[in-house]
Amino acid sequence: MENRIVLSACIAEAKPLRSTPAGIPAIDLQLEHRSQQREAGQQREVAASIKAVAFGAVAERLARQPIGSDWTFTGFLATPRNGRLAVLHILDIQPI
Repeated sequence: MENRIVLSACIAEAKPLRSTPAGIPAIDLQLEHRSQQREAGQQREVAASIKAVAFGAVAERLARQPIGSDWTFTGFLATPRNGRLAVLHILDIQPI
């Protein structure tokens, strides 16, 4: 099975860079996406707010980016152990 997400979005919110108990840099983000998509033969406006997390060098890079900046995020979805909603785990970012 495949679990790969590619999403163009802006950084709407970023918590301060932190370290995991193992000493790995981590950052929690809120991403905002807006686009037009074709569904059932019709064009529609789409908006989504996504919780995301990054670790290691990607987290350190994201911590230096301004709020409101646009990126293409690549990663996978996972539900936290004590959570109910899936979170995007960011593996790579590219400027738009």
